[in-house]
Amino acid sequence: MTTGISPFDPLEINGMRLRNRFMRSATWEGMADADGLATEKLARCMGRLAEGRVGFVVTGHAFVQADGRAGSGQLAADRDECLPGLASLAETVHAHGGACALQLAHAGAHALSSGSGNQPKGPSALDLGRGQSCEAMTCAEIGRIVDAFADAAQRARSAGFDAVQIHAAHGYCLSQFLSPHYNQRTDEYGGPLENRARFLLETLQAVRADLGPDFPVLVKLNSRDYLDRELTREESLLLCRRLENMGVDGVELSGGTQFSGRNIPVRTGRPEIPGGEAWYEDAARQFKAERAMPLMLVGGIRSLDTAERLLDEGVCDVVSMCRPLIREPDLVRRWEQGRREPSSCVSDNLCFRAAMQGDLSCLTLERQSKDEA
Repeated sequence: MTTGISPFDPLEINGMRLRNRFMRSATWEGMADADGLATEKLARCMGRLAEGRVGFVVTGHAFVQADGRAGSGQLAADRDECLPGLASLAETVHAHGGACALQLAHAGAHALSSGSGNQPKGPSALDLGRGQSCEAMTCAEIGRIVDAFADAAQRARSAGFDAVQIHAAHGYCLSQFLSPHYNQRTDEYGGPLENRARFLLETLQAVRADLGPDFPVLVKLNSRDYLDRELTREESLLLCRRLENMGVDGVELSGGTQFSGRNIPVRTGRPEIPGGEAWYEDAARQFKAERAMPLMLVGGIRSLDTAERLLDEGVCDVVSMCRPLIREPDLVRRWEQGRREPSSCVSDNLCFRAAMQGDLSCLTLERQSKDEA
């Protein structure tokens, strides 16, 4: 049985209207200033996506505490000084007819220690390899981060964003607590899934209490971690049931961490089309068989044919993409106009090298253009 839903059909999520089912999945742009404040360049980047007909634009992860910053050029949402710049991002997206969410994150064990002068802290004291180590957070520190997420969510609403997305995937702080790879605690935040999920659930309760019932709150979650000791698919789907019951308005399903080998969230190598697309489709199918809340699916989607199939078969409600929209911000417009060729993104991740230089872009496309010239 098919749904008849097209990627170009609108969707409403708790009062937020999306003009189509295409979503820009959050990715670090490297375009904030040294203090994490939004720049005109970052606003143009967000506006360009909306101008290219992306229905739902999610910013790159914004840190909610200075000691949870992941890297240079990262957007901040940790203080009121951020509000004017954040408002410019929302205004630019709205000016081009898009809806927008601010993704909120804390890097936890992978925080940029040089940014705060402190040793990074995660669920447990660990040697993470690659010269990285972290200390264990105290319960009081966890509580302060919960409050920081709620405060940042309030800033998102004040700045004019249509929604917030809580980043609990890819080995960031909330994901670390969910994962036995990182979380070796024996207190109320460690052990069984109920305890490992406590930090995330407390964060969502605080965010919802501050924002009220009528502001969309979304979660980005791993379908699994792809680690020897991991958040499993079964645990992830159990957690989704809890999220739905507590009033979360939608989940973006992804997978992997920086330690997940070939299953890292940004896998390299152009996926085979269509066979190599939609990496988390099986988990998404199981999710939709059990849950009614909207599902955004990211991971290797490169063609309109696959986007149409996923929606028509009810695998997801929104198709989420990242790197294809770095290479071609007009991709959705092109597809909407009937030019159906798949994205030419080759997934070599050179775009992140550009982000390190403060200008997220497709270096491969730039090199090809120079060669042709």
